[in-house]
Amino acid sequence: MLEMRPDCERCGADLPADAPGAFVCSLECTFCAECADALDERCPNCGGELMDRPTRTGRVLKAHPAGTERRFRGNAEG
Repeated sequence: MLEMRPDCERCGADLPADAPGAFVCSLECTFCAECADALDERCPNCGGELMDRPTRTGRVLKAHPAGTERRFRGNAEG
């Protein structure tokens, strides 16, 4: 099951699990649509293809909540 990470790793934008606009690679690296486009739909971490992340809503989201650990590190990594 997808972790549904809550933010873009590149810019820190919020990416709610119940909203479209998130892109993931096979390792679940997560980016917003703007950053995915700027990255030419390639994950900078593994080189994998970035694909639309499905949404999770209603009782499924309640039973399987989205992740809460934020991945954006700001300027700390460079």
